[in-house]
Amino acid sequence: MAEDAGSPAWESVVTKLVTERGDALTRYAYLISGSPDDAADLVQDALVKTFSRVRNGFSVASAEAYVRRAILNTFLDGGRRRTRWRKVAHLVLASDVAESRATATEAQIDMRAELMKLSPRERACIVLRYYEDLKVDDIAEWLDISPGTVKRYLSDGLARMAVAMQPDRATATDIEAGENRAY
Repeated sequence: MAEDAGSPAWESVVTKLVTERGDALTRYAYLISGSPDDAADLVQDALVKTFSRVRNGFSVASAEAYVRRAILNTFLDGGRRRTRWRKVAHLVLASDVAESRATATEAQIDMRAELMKLSPRERACIVLRYYEDLKVDDIAEWLDISPGTVKRYLSDGLARMAVAMQPDRATATDIEAGENRAY
């Protein structure tokens, strides 16, 4: 049966996209933003940006790719705004490094927390590389930057995460010294 005269084709694509792929889009946005609330907002904003103008001819797959791109761009734009705000209101912001409240917490690896410490571009490159499984050239094309810049963001981001996730060497040395004394 033909579509209703009052229901354009793009509305059925939006409905199918949200029904079938809404959870996947939200998970993608969560990995990029690190917050469930921000993830939901990013998906909503991306859907509005994608379908605010009448767009016929979208399939669900092409609409999903377009919405994913809009999620990433919206997140990066927000990161730029936050960076500008930090330059103006630097005295109001708290330090990015918080002291651990418990020694047991120090031993745990919290990938989400480590992702949150990265700059928006570094985080976007790491998520696109390891979650979306894109190659460096594809990431460069997505972000409209050079492949060398993508490599730098990946290298810097992974290095920052690796340093934060290394076991405390002083503690390991103390334990070894204690074991040697026991003999």
